[in-house]
Amino acid sequence: MTHAVTMARRGDKKRIGILQTDHTPSELIAKHGDYNDFFIRSLADEKLDFDTYAVVDGVFPTRITDADGWLVTGAKYAAYEQHDWISKLERLIREIYDARMPMVGVCFGHEIIAQALGGRVEKAKRGWTVGPIDYERSDLKRTQTIIAWHQDQVTVRPPLSELIGSSADCENAVLRYGLTVLTYQGHPEITPAYLRDLLQLQGQHLSETDRQNVLGTADACLSTADIILEIKELFLRAHQMMSPQVDGR
Repeated sequence: MTHAVTMARRGDKKRIGILQTDHTPSELIAKHGDYNDFFIRSLADEKLDFDTYAVVDGVFPTRITDADGWLVTGAKYAAYEQHDWISKLERLIREIYDARMPMVGVCFGHEIIAQALGGRVEKAKRGWTVGPIDYERSDLKRTQTIIAWHQDQVTVRPPLSELIGSSADCENAVLRYGLTVLTYQGHPEITPAYLRDLLQLQGQHLSETDRQNVLGTADACLSTADIILEIKELFLRAHQMMSPQVDGR
């Protein structure tokens, strides 16, 4: 016998589970907060609540119905690295997808969702991509500019995915999976101030051109607000997307 998925709401709010896959560098955490804090601040809404599961530290939800929607953060790790928590996260991603629950992935989150659902992730031929990057959104018929900081990318997208955004150096930059999953190679949650501090801390390996691109982030016309709104709308439509599934109890 099947049952409708039980939604994990607090009152009229939707509960979003943040699957945190890394931590902010210790030198920057006091000033900028941890990875989950970036999303909690940027997605702040009277209709949303957030719970964080530090999967990188082995902390996982008990079941997928612990939240109404899920978000997988960025990380310094590669999706193809052999870590127990990455394998467990892939299984969780497939379970969330099969239940048709809303899910968003950012950078590493974008990559691990693609890998979990049958795609391939590899190091980019050009190396690092950093700073404000233009993405051509085929579904919206316009260009969006958001911050990037990555050297891996999805080189083969999953058969289930639809390509809706590309940059000059990253073809599979924005992917959609049906009505419930959106993933972005870029970082709509990152601020120019954090990126500058990250550059000072970890930017020694970058070319001078890339360093200058990062330093120009503050002057770029970013599309952060548009993408954050897109993510919020996905989560707030959660109750319309649920298909009958076993609730696991």
